Amino acid sequence: MKSAHTPVPVTTYLKLVAVALFWGGTFIAGRIVASEIPHMTAAALRFAVASGLLWLLAWKLEGGLPKLTRQQMQATFALGATGIFLYNICFFSALALMPAGRTALFVALNPIVTALTLAALFGERLGARRWLGIAIAFAGAAVVITRGDLGSAIRDVSQSVGKGELFMLCAVCGWAAYTIIGKHALRGLSPIAATTYASLWGLSLLVCGAVTEWPQFDTSRLTWPVLAAIVYLGAFGTVIGFVWYYEGVKAIGPARTAVFNNLVPVFGITLAALLLGEPILLSMIVGGLLVIAGVSLTNRQ
Repeated sequence: MKSAHTPVPVTTYLKLVAVALFWGGTFIAGRIVASEIPHMTAAALRFAVASGLLWLLAWKLEGGLPKLTRQQMQATFALGATGIFLYNICFFSALALMPAGRTALFVALNPIVTALTLAALFGERLGARRWLGIAIAFAGAAVVITRGDLGSAIRDVSQSVGKGELFMLCAVCGWAAYTIIGKHALRGLSPIAATTYASLWGLSLLVCGAVTEWPQFDTSRLTWPVLAAIVYLGAFGTVIGFVWYYEGVKAIGPARTAVFNNLVPVFGITLAALLLGEPILLSMIVGGLLVIAGVSLTNRQ
């Protein structure tokens, strides 16, 4: 990390804003792909692109991939199973059932679910301020999920929480597991090496699942817009986003870098409205602001 007296280039902040834009755009690209091709096939194609680019990056910057110890092999497999395999199946399944902008708001809950899981499994203490932030974030999520009609949801939860919402909540849990495994289980691996191995493990699992979809897969669905969306997901949404994000962590620290994640749902909702014509509901704005405020309060150092 740079010294507090060393000026941080403006390009560092611009790249972090761009990362949030790229990640917000994954919901639009994912929506396009999920409506046309089977979900495990879509995820496998995404990570075929990402894994190839990550391997090239590891070779160029670090001279290739290191040989794994048994513990590292187990840890990277767990990363691939949670953050790549589980997350992406749920991600594409949710986008097939929900508007992209609404789906993007769920991602803001990632830090909250991660904090709660760390407290429950590892005994990490949460002070009064962090509990308040968690409560505010979950209140905002409830507003988003119920579309602002909390009373009806209490009377009949099925009106607000459908399969799409459950898939996205499962995706959030998968990413929380990925974050925790990466924090506690990996030793001696660079971020590029760990992510490349996780992507390769996840790709292997996705291909095994995608094989069952291929007999019914209509290849005519692989139109140029769908292929462009897959390349975007693999290149911009995964590889470039990852590299620039970790450049930010190195330059300004993880806490300040994580603040830029709050822009992801903002970009997701805006792009969904501009590119897909999705409506921006008042409940999305109010609930989204509450979630972002709660996450900011929870993550404040």
